[in-house]
Amino acid sequence: MAKPHTAFEALSQWADKIPDRNFLTQPLNGEVRDWTFRQAEDDTSRFAAALLALGLERGDRVAILSKNCAEWLLADMAIAKAGLVSVPIYPTAGTETISYVLAHSGARAAILGRLDNPDPVREALPAEIITIGLRYSVIDCQHDWQALIDGSEPLDQAYQPDSAEMMTILYTSGSTGRPKGVVLSYGAYEYASKTTAGLIATTQHDRAVSYLPLAHVTERTVIAGPAIYSGLHLFFVDKLDTFVADVKRASPTIFISVPRLWVQFQTGVHRNMPPEKLDRLLKIPFIGKRVAKKVRQGLGLDDCRLIGSGSAPISPLTLLWYEKIGINISEGWGMSETGGLSCTNTPFRSECIGTVGAPLPGTEMKISDDGEILIRAPGLFTEYYKQPELTAEVFNDDGFFHTGDRGEWNEQLGAFRITGRVKEQFKSAKGKYVSPVPIEGKLAGNPLIDQVCVMGSGLRAPVAVVVPAPAAKDMQRESIENSLSTTLDDVNASLESHERLSTIFVVGDSWTIENELLTPTLKIKRDKLESLYEKLIREDSGGIVWQPGTG
Repeated sequence: MAKPHTAFEALSQWADKIPDRNFLTQPLNGEVRDWTFRQAEDDTSRFAAALLALGLERGDRVAILSKNCAEWLLADMAIAKAGLVSVPIYPTAGTETISYVLAHSGARAAILGRLDNPDPVREALPAEIITIGLRYSVIDCQHDWQALIDGSEPLDQAYQPDSAEMMTILYTSGSTGRPKGVVLSYGAYEYASKTTAGLIATTQHDRAVSYLPLAHVTERTVIAGPAIYSGLHLFFVDKLDTFVADVKRASPTIFISVPRLWVQFQTGVHRNMPPEKLDRLLKIPFIGKRVAKKVRQGLGLDDCRLIGSGSAPISPLTLLWYEKIGINISEGWGMSETGGLSCTNTPFRSECIGTVGAPLPGTEMKISDDGEILIRAPGLFTEYYKQPELTAEVFNDDGFFHTGDRGEWNEQLGAFRITGRVKEQFKSAKGKYVSPVPIEGKLAGNPLIDQVCVMGSGLRAPVAVVVPAPAAKDMQRESIENSLSTTLDDVNASLESHERLSTIFVVGDSWTIENELLTPTLKIKRDKLESLYEKLIREDSGGIVWQPGTG
């Protein structure tokens, strides 16, 4: 078997080459701590030795349950350096999910750090598991991260895995059913991280911010992995209240976000300057450029050379709005099973807005006869942990993975377009199938819409349920209805007759991770939303309908 170039080996090489240059920056309660490459490598090596001294053995699984922080990344590399297997768990996960992942993976230890709500973790931890607390931990643990590092000598001999060996188990965010354990090998992680780094041409002079969950494959192999392999400076954020200040401190050259946050950033801009006024100023020569630059500076993105969006579909209208202010967002697509980024509009091409661009070098993608995207690549997962039958179902004889996503290939642009999930299609009362995701993307272009879900199984026509953006709170209901009515007409004009919406339902409560209507990666849980609003949407009267009690 081939020997991979592991993340901990890459870190060691940077520690030899540029030992005193800052690698990680972590703000905490107004103070900022930096790790040079030498310090990061030393902490990693000492913690790896400490893990083995606790009685853990090669191949044992170690859970990491914390919001993003510098120590999360150091712990991840230390786990691999000790020959153990990391099992990241979303810090927002509930008790049932945490209990399931710990039991299913067979984790023998858990590293606990930054948590907004520690109660689910306390309830889920089995008595026999080894617990290690980072400096942020609000849970009493058997061992302290810093004490273990201070009391350990660096590991004598780092583990030497082969490329096919299990490195990590990523449990999917569970938009439907129980999470599945996606096994990524050392080779898959290396391919995903290095190929992404090569595509976006990262160097040691770049700066990036890590704030999306490191338990998710995108942050792991699109931000953290390239940071390690290319030696860029990686910054973290302290908390939501300091987010903008933390981003401005980093002044990132690379910035990745998800559609929900891009919409929220846009809403924040509109809160300070109404859309009509901003659009009018942007059209004025010279003044428009100054206004656009001021907006970019306000977001902390003025130095960015590459900006991306992923994890869920984003409205082309949102991307076009950002393009007007000089922020060219490259949309990307990938899955936990594909090792992260698999297809992207990078370098950015305006004509490819609405697509996810072309596959990464070394990745093969094609469309099956029934419209499903199939993929074969070195970054593919090895298996679903302890689920051999399911693993066999999703691979064909040629080694292509059935992604479950529907797509189209545009030969002229040389780009793929995602049209939704195979299982998300529903059949209306007219007997024809409707794909909700493209319709949701069109609706989401209205800045007064914060969240949207299109549904309609068995209805005479599809409907949309929307949560208004914060900018709508200060507006009269009549103005909101006029805007939504215009959007409804415009969207319907672009759809086939069986896809056209009869009604937009406006609801009052936001969909969040906490109320279990969003996954930890901010995707909507479609089945739960359909169940929640089943009675409302059955009272379909057409036009704009407000949920009773909504302001």
